[in-house]
Amino acid sequence: MTKQQQNWSPYDNNGGTCVAIAGANYCVIAADTRMSSGYNILTREYSKICKLADKCVMASSGFQADVKALQKHLAAKHMIYQHQHNKQMSCPAMAQLLSNTLYYKRFFPYYAFNVLGGLDNEGKGCVFTYDAVGSYERVGYSSQGSGATLIMPFLDNQLKSPSPLLLPAQDAVTPLSEAEAVELVKTVFASATERDIYTEGLVLLLDVGPSMHNILPEVEKLLSMLVQKKLLYGKNDEVGVVLFGTEETDNELAIGVGGYENIVVLQKIEVVSGDLVEALQQLPRGTVGVLDAIVVGLDMLIKKYGTTNKRKKRLCLVTNALCPIKDPFEETKEDQVNTIAAQMTQRGMKMDSIIVRGRLNGEADKRVIHENDLILNLFSKKSCAKTVYVESPTSLLGALQTRKIAPVTIFRGDLELSPRMKIRVWVYKKTSEERFPTLKKYSDKAPSTDKFATHEVKVDYEYKSAEDPSKVVPPEQRIKGYRYGPQVIPISSAEWEAVKYKPEKSVKLLGFTDASIIMRHYYMKDVNIFIAEPGNSRAILAVSAIARAMKQMNKVAIVRCVWRQGQGSVVLGVLTPNVSDGDNVPDSFYFNALPFAEDIREFYFPSFSNFPVSWLPNEQQQEVADNLVKMLDLAPSGREEALRPELTPNPVLERFYHHLELKSKHPDAAVPPVDKTLERITRPDQELFSENKSAIDAFRRCFELKENPKLKKSARRLLRGKPSGSNEGEVNGDVSDAGVVNSTDYKSLVKVEKIGESTPVQDFEAMILRRDSPDWVGKAIKDMENKIYDLVGSSYEGYNYPKALQCLVALRRGCILEQEPKQFNDFLGHLCKFCQERNLSSFCDFLASKDITLISKSEAIDSEIADDEVGRFLVKTAQKLGE
Repeated sequence: MTKQQQNWSPYDNNGGTCVAIAGANYCVIAADTRMSSGYNILTREYSKICKLADKCVMASSGFQADVKALQKHLAAKHMIYQHQHNKQMSCPAMAQLLSNTLYYKRFFPYYAFNVLGGLDNEGKGCVFTYDAVGSYERVGYSSQGSGATLIMPFLDNQLKSPSPLLLPAQDAVTPLSEAEAVELVKTVFASATERDIYTEGLVLLLDVGPSMHNILPEVEKLLSMLVQKKLLYGKNDEVGVVLFGTEETDNELAIGVGGYENIVVLQKIEVVSGDLVEALQQLPRGTVGVLDAIVVGLDMLIKKYGTTNKRKKRLCLVTNALCPIKDPFEETKEDQVNTIAAQMTQRGMKMDSIIVRGRLNGEADKRVIHENDLILNLFSKKSCAKTVYVESPTSLLGALQTRKIAPVTIFRGDLELSPRMKIRVWVYKKTSEERFPTLKKYSDKAPSTDKFATHEVKVDYEYKSAEDPSKVVPPEQRIKGYRYGPQVIPISSAEWEAVKYKPEKSVKLLGFTDASIIMRHYYMKDVNIFIAEPGNSRAILAVSAIARAMKQMNKVAIVRCVWRQGQGSVVLGVLTPNVSDGDNVPDSFYFNALPFAEDIREFYFPSFSNFPVSWLPNEQQQEVADNLVKMLDLAPSGREEALRPELTPNPVLERFYHHLELKSKHPDAAVPPVDKTLERITRPDQELFSENKSAIDAFRRCFELKENPKLKKSARRLLRGKPSGSNEGEVNGDVSDAGVVNSTDYKSLVKVEKIGESTPVQDFEAMILRRDSPDWVGKAIKDMENKIYDLVGSSYEGYNYPKALQCLVALRRGCILEQEPKQFNDFLGHLCKFCQERNLSSFCDFLASKDITLISKSEAIDSEIADDEVGRFLVKTAQKLGE
């Protein structure tokens, strides 16, 4: 007989979220009304707010039995106070009483997390926030409970005051009006409701009729991933599954009122679990009633959640809509849709419809398809519903957003066009990179029966003295230091706060410019969207007028943005008009952050137009290259566009979720191979390439591909190599048609900073190839010009002329490569003048014999010298020397 450990805890966490905001002459306190225990919802109509006095209210989350006991204790204390003092207790006094009461019970505390608010003796709003043992402070706003971690960042973004290090100190009240504060509380609760783990109720409506059999394996993968993500991000979400098109009938409506045949409730609305993942991986097949299935799902949500609208409720329909919808008994199909849509709207329900079509064969009834599309699209017009059509397994995998994140504004305020012209706008994130879920350290030391154990691993750092490693440096003796040359400059946190730039929260228009001036590669970070304040018709009209004018004139706006009060940085960005095609969707702006000078990384590359004619593709090569690009078109006519961003899931994340689900059941399981559907995203489409094999073969025949061998010369041997364009030390031929510098053969393995005596050409080529600063090109050209002057001026009887010519040829090529023809042309004129003044006409004759000419426009598009002027330059030079 074995002993079993028995554990009992006097506490339970019943959840709940409370929010309070204090203003100049008001205080707003709100809380949700649901009480839960573990995975069970005990009630949806439980108030967590208690009125302690006429001007004092307390909201509490945690263990509601303790909350009730605490409320009774405070009410008794307040009654005694009223009898003794013949007046009610003020809100600050009640705050002190609550603190004393909680601290008095610190050894066996009330498991309650409280927010107390009201009006003080001066009529100002006040909010006090507490921990479980009575530590409290007066603040302008606060939140407690399960949704506090979701709500507080939002409130901080909207209401956070400047740093307390700045004087004078700010009052513990918010700058909002009472109506704005009430609206903000509604918004934060809506935001938390969308993201909190206690919030979504989802019913999956799955078509398992014969026409869906070939696509059901992909549907199983999609829905399994949906549940896997809910287990990770929303472990308390509730999901139900309805199958329609089955041979059997098993649903409450069929039993209670009749009809609704061939519909089976595979799972009632319950908390997600690993068993549901397995059930969705083995869907039954059946024979074909889309509208009946929607009614069954709607009935399940109504019976489960009643009339409350506080939970997010959603239907998800997956079908190919190829089978006819049967006619109702008493009304038309359109009337039935209107009735269902009205019920969905009234109860705050949404619906996502995924229509899986693929390529239709000849057997498909186009009349039925057209009618079904009209019926399903009617839901989008009459209720909050969205319909998505997909063709491929890849797009099906991304059609259902398995993790929905509610949009949260990053800015609410005025778009200031001028000091006297402002438009109320809201700013949301349009795109944001989805990152891997945070993997936390986990401790298995706590007993498995302790349900309140956090299994948290805490990491603590100790800083020790360099002189005495055994001595720990306390925090008050530590300070940050920043390197400045060889020194380390200490800066305290107070100094750092004082030196920070803290602009006022605002969005200001700086001006307009042509859209063509803002290059696509200037865009930084995520994309935001500016919309007019909802419900503000004047703001909507103003945004629409400006957006349409900008679109018509091909203009964009440059704006300066400070998203929140006390933000330590200013964002410069561009607003691009987004003119809506639909009548029910207002116009808006897309916002992209622009770089400052310090953010830009310049890399200089030669233009293809500067290459010699022999390097450019001929007509046949250009044609086969065009065919290759057309072959890889992701949006061919008559077919679904492949890899649309909104329908393409991240294959790395999806594989991680799948592996996590596998490890939860089999801890020793190996990493599975990549799913075939995900392979279509990560690897080239073999079907597409096989269909266009002729275009690939034609491209291969027209272009000779050679392996580019890696250079293995040492730096010293490379520097002794022959100069670019030389034939073993002597320059021959027409240098005007010389090619560009070969960066592979002559790139130095060391960073050259000046042109030396022994290998000036290699040094010059190495310097212009450096990309760590844009200044190297100008320095290389200037140094090479000086080197040529030195070689020509110090030459005895033309001894240095060949070497000077090599340098001049290298300079000419480098100027073509770097698109600096003017510098070479000016230098060649100055060089001829230099020779004329020093009686060095022999060098000019030597240049003429080698056909050294100016850089013409045909060689470099930036040149100001026409082709016919090149020959006249040689003639003029010869005439001047002859004179």
